Amino acid sequence: MAFTSSAEVDRSYARCLRILLGGDGYPMLATHDPRLIRIAGTRAEVEGRAAGSFEYQMLYGIRPAEQRRLASGGARMRVYVPYGSDWYGYLVRRLAERPANLAFFLRSLISTG
Repeated sequence: MAFTSSAEVDRSYARCLRILLGGDGYPMLATHDPRLIRIAGTRAEVEGRAAGSFEYQMLYGIRPAEQRRLASGGARMRVYVPYGSDWYGYLVRRLAERPANLAFFLRSLISTG
């Protein structure tokens, strides 16, 4: 099923968070969206997940203050750096798949530039 609106994508992501954080696996939660990060943190608390039993993932340079905040609060934080011959295509796809990512990226450039 393809979701056509950002609200549908967010609801699906939240449903997946509930399932993943309620299970026994090691969820790796990739998002830059502040609301989804809050939902993930709340869901982890509700499920009694230890900080090291899941991780957040973000691209290098996008929301670095949030990355530091999560890590300093004890969360595992994996930061990805696109590299190699296809790095540009990868970065563009990540930015294009969710328009808000482009806004996060541009704000990061302005605030650190």
